[in-house]
Amino acid sequence: MYDQAYVDFLAHFHGTRDYFECHEILEDRWKEDTPLDRQATWVGLIQIAVAMYHYRRENVIGAYRTGQKAYDILSERKEELSSYGLEEHSLFSFLNELLYRIQNRVPYQSMELPIEDSSLLEAVKVRCEELGCTYGAPSPLEDPTIIHRHTTRDRSEVIEEREKQLEIRKQNRI
Repeated sequence: MYDQAYVDFLAHFHGTRDYFECHEILEDRWKEDTPLDRQATWVGLIQIAVAMYHYRRENVIGAYRTGQKAYDILSERKEELSSYGLEEHSLFSFLNELLYRIQNRVPYQSMELPIEDSSLLEAVKVRCEELGCTYGAPSPLEDPTIIHRHTTRDRSEVIEEREKQLEIRKQNRI
């Protein structure tokens, strides 16, 4: 049985193509599990989604850097990949292809993560239906709310927390 957050991540990755949402979902999951481990498999998967987000937005530098980080992290965690229902060789082929496309400025095309476990694939397809999307559908390139999601999100909680932490640091200096 797979973690629901992971199934949701995969459904958004392959269905809505909302890579920003993928990042949000797995970041919360990672923080529950191993928040101090910046080399966790969760982080490598998050980096794939971030790389895809930047690739689609034609942010070549950001896409390449995060794609390379994903590759580096997941290279160190190869033995864990089967427990995520992913085929190791195919995942690294995916990452190599992504990095090639970015580096050579190949226009964005939706890509599929290599889900090896048929029960996981079925759960992801069902979740796509629940979300009102189709598994494997191409990215809606005309939808700015998905393409430029980072510019439209509510960041008030993040800003409040940063201000709070800044105030705490100031108080500690006194």
